[in-house]
Amino acid sequence: MSEVDTATLQRIRLHLARSPEFPAGSARHGYEFLAPLDAAGHIDLAAWKGLRERCTVTRFWGHDAPEHGHLVHRAGGTQGATWVFDYEPGASEDDEAGYRFGDHAFVPGEYVSVREEDGDMHTFVVFSVVAA
Repeated sequence: MSEVDTATLQRIRLHLARSPEFPAGSARHGYEFLAPLDAAGHIDLAAWKGLRERCTVTRFWGHDAPEHGHLVHRAGGTQGATWVFDYEPGASEDDEAGYRFGDHAFVPGEYVSVREEDGDMHTFVVFSVVAA
Protein backbone atom coordinates (compact mmCIF):
# COMPACT_ATOMS: atom_id res chain seq x y z
CA MET A 1 0.00 0.00 0.00
CA SER A 2 1.40 3.45 -0.90
CA GLU A 3 1.63 6.53 1.33
CA VAL A 4 -1.29 8.06 -0.57
CA ASP A 5 -3.45 5.00 0.10
CA THR A 6 -2.80 5.05 3.84
CA ALA A 7 -3.08 8.82 4.41
CA THR A 8 -6.44 10.30 5.22
CA LEU A 9 -7.39 13.57 3.55
CA GLN A 10 -8.84 15.83 6.22
CA ARG A 11 -10.81 19.08 6.18
CA ILE A 12 -9.12 21.36 8.72
CA ARG A 13 -10.85 24.54 9.92
CA LEU A 14 -8.85 27.27 11.68
CA HIS A 15 -10.49 30.14 13.57
CA LEU A 16 -8.70 33.32 14.61
CA ALA A 17 -7.52 33.00 18.22
CA ARG A 18 -7.72 35.73 20.85
CA SER A 19 -5.84 38.90 19.94
CA PRO A 20 -5.95 42.58 20.90
CA GLU A 21 -8.27 43.25 17.96
CA PHE A 22 -10.46 40.19 18.71
CA PRO A 23 -10.33 39.54 22.51
CA ALA A 24 -12.71 36.56 22.18
CA GLY A 25 -11.20 35.31 18.90
CA SER A 26 -13.33 35.12 15.76
CA ALA A 27 -15.08 32.30 13.92
CA ARG A 28 -15.58 34.74 11.00
CA HIS A 29 -11.84 34.96 10.34
CA GLY A 30 -9.82 31.94 9.37
CA TYR A 31 -9.04 29.17 6.91
CA GLU A 32 -10.45 25.87 5.82
CA PHE A 33 -8.09 23.56 3.98
CA LEU A 34 -7.68 19.96 2.88
CA ALA A 35 -4.51 18.07 3.77
CA PRO A 36 -3.46 14.46 4.28
CA LEU A 37 -2.72 13.88 7.95
CA ASP A 38 -0.92 10.99 9.56
CA ALA A 39 -2.24 9.19 12.65
CA ALA A 40 -0.70 11.86 14.93
CA GLY A 41 -2.34 14.74 13.02
CA HIS A 42 0.78 15.97 11.19
CA ILE A 43 0.69 16.89 7.51
CA ASP A 44 1.96 13.87 5.58
CA LEU A 45 4.41 15.21 2.98
CA ALA A 46 4.71 11.96 1.02
CA ALA A 47 0.93 11.64 0.74
CA TRP A 48 0.57 15.34 -0.12
CA LYS A 49 2.82 14.80 -3.16
CA GLY A 50 0.23 12.43 -4.61
CA LEU A 51 -2.77 14.54 -3.56
CA ARG A 52 -1.51 18.10 -4.05
CA GLU A 53 -4.23 19.10 -6.54
CA ARG A 54 -6.90 18.13 -3.98
CA CYS A 55 -5.22 20.09 -1.15
CA THR A 56 -7.20 23.31 -1.46
CA VAL A 57 -7.63 26.24 0.92
CA THR A 58 -10.31 28.86 1.44
CA ARG A 59 -9.48 31.99 3.41
CA PHE A 60 -12.52 33.67 4.98
CA TRP A 61 -12.03 37.06 6.58
CA GLY A 62 -15.07 38.90 7.92
CA HIS A 63 -16.90 40.68 5.12
CA ASP A 64 -14.08 40.22 2.57
CA ALA A 65 -14.72 37.91 -0.38
CA PRO A 66 -13.31 34.43 0.27
CA GLU A 67 -9.96 33.64 -1.34
CA HIS A 68 -9.30 30.20 -2.81
CA GLY A 69 -5.98 28.51 -3.40
CA HIS A 70 -3.85 25.46 -2.61
CA LEU A 71 -1.71 24.14 0.21
CA VAL A 72 1.82 24.08 -1.22
CA HIS A 73 5.17 22.85 0.13
CA ARG A 74 7.98 25.24 -0.82
CA ALA A 75 11.73 25.23 -0.38
CA GLY A 76 13.11 27.60 2.26
CA GLY A 77 12.10 28.43 5.80
CA THR A 78 12.47 26.38 8.97
CA GLN A 79 14.07 22.99 8.37
CA GLY A 80 14.49 23.80 4.66
CA ALA A 81 10.82 23.95 3.64
CA THR A 82 7.61 25.85 4.37
CA TRP A 83 3.93 25.04 3.94
CA VAL A 84 2.11 27.96 2.33
CA PHE A 85 -1.37 28.86 1.23
CA ASP A 86 -0.88 29.84 -2.42
CA TYR A 87 -3.72 31.81 -4.01
CA GLU A 88 -2.10 32.63 -7.35
CA PRO A 89 0.16 30.01 -8.95
CA GLY A 90 3.40 31.47 -10.25
CA ALA A 91 3.31 34.45 -7.88
CA SER A 92 4.70 34.35 -4.35
CA GLU A 93 3.74 37.82 -3.12
CA ASP A 94 0.24 36.60 -2.20
CA ASP A 95 1.41 33.48 -0.33
CA GLU A 96 0.62 33.05 3.35
CA ALA A 97 3.11 30.89 5.24
CA GLY A 98 2.18 28.51 8.02
CA TYR A 99 4.62 28.87 10.89
CA ARG A 100 6.19 25.44 11.44
CA PHE A 101 3.14 23.67 9.97
CA GLY A 102 5.32 20.60 9.45
CA ASP A 103 5.89 20.33 13.22
CA HIS A 104 2.35 20.96 14.45
CA ALA A 105 -0.34 18.39 15.01
CA PHE A 106 -3.65 19.52 13.54
CA VAL A 107 -6.02 18.43 16.28
CA PRO A 108 -8.94 20.47 17.69
CA GLY A 109 -7.85 22.89 20.40
CA GLU A 110 -4.23 23.20 19.22
CA TYR A 111 -2.83 26.55 18.06
CA VAL A 112 -0.99 27.37 14.83
CA SER A 113 0.22 30.62 13.28
CA VAL A 114 0.04 31.99 9.76
CA ARG A 115 2.08 34.86 8.33
CA GLU A 116 -0.15 36.79 5.96
CA GLU A 117 1.00 38.27 2.67
CA ASP A 118 1.46 41.68 4.36
CA GLY A 119 3.84 40.13 6.92
CA ASP A 120 1.44 40.14 9.88
CA MET A 121 1.46 36.95 11.95
CA HIS A 122 -1.87 35.72 13.36
CA THR A 123 -2.56 32.82 15.69
CA PHE A 124 -5.40 30.42 15.00
CA VAL A 125 -7.02 27.63 16.95
CA VAL A 126 -7.70 24.34 15.18
CA PHE A 127 -11.49 24.39 15.39
CA SER A 128 -12.24 21.11 13.62
CA VAL A 129 -10.67 18.24 11.71
CA VAL A 130 -13.01 15.93 9.78
CA ALA A 131 -12.55 13.40 7.01
CA ALA A 132 -12.92 15.00 3.61
